[in-house]
Amino acid sequence: MKKNTAALIAIIGGLIVFSIKFIAYYISNSVALLSDALESIVNILASGMMLFSIYISEKPADDTHKYGHQKIEDISSAFEGILIIAAALLIVNAAAGRLFVSSELLELNLGIAISVLATAINAGISILLTRTAKSSGSMALEGDAKHLLSDVISTLGIWIGLVIVQITGWYIMDALLAFVVAILITRMGLGLILRSLKRLMDHSCIEEEKTILSVLNQNHSEFIEFHDLKSRRQGNSVLAEVHLTVQDSMSVRMAHDIIDQIEKDLKEQASNIQLTVHIDPETELQ
Repeated sequence: MKKNTAALIAIIGGLIVFSIKFIAYYISNSVALLSDALESIVNILASGMMLFSIYISEKPADDTHKYGHQKIEDISSAFEGILIIAAALLIVNAAAGRLFVSSELLELNLGIAISVLATAINAGISILLTRTAKSSGSMALEGDAKHLLSDVISTLGIWIGLVIVQITGWYIMDALLAFVVAILITRMGLGLILRSLKRLMDHSCIEEEKTILSVLNQNHSEFIEFHDLKSRRQGNSVLAEVHLTVQDSMSVRMAHDIIDQIEKDLKEQASNIQLTVHIDPETELQ
């Protein structure tokens, strides 16, 4: 499935899920279910940002963006993290009013049943996005898939808590559950922001560098040594560079053939890595 199609499904699904979750809150009068519905608003906004970022990231390189536009996916991920924290604040505000003023919960069983339907849709969309992310290598899709999965997990916690409310009659648990959800999604939002900032700061790609080292070692007999291996993530791709030291007498043709072989071997193991090789003469080692 194409990335744009998966993102569009996530937006439509998010709208449906929010509608169902709000109905669950309206029927039950549970602030915990309200917090769950408010989080769905963030899901919709995040999916919209994801769709926009995918559209921009797929634009080809141009005169002003010669490395392409894929960094927009990292910006989208950071923005999504900010939206998640904003949703947590909305949840805290909604729960605070119920903390010391208990409100009777109404059709709680029906509300939970309706919420189950919404969560099942979220789980299905999360699986779809995860599969598409793996096949396309999209970090934006992967982030949104994890976001929806976290939503599913937090909703499961809400169900358990509301069952406890029914058994014990402790209505304050409803508000406390909302606070727990707020804490969980705040943690998730901060994680997304920090991960995005790490990529925007050109953090080294450790796993991809291991793959490059493996390929270089396979071809080590063709050159003297290598040094200054660097890498950074550019959206779905990894941009890397390395210096190879060769004999002074080696022709440009031979050096070019060595680089071609390294690039070929690397593409077989990791097609998303773009390696730039700089040739150094042996005398530079002295």
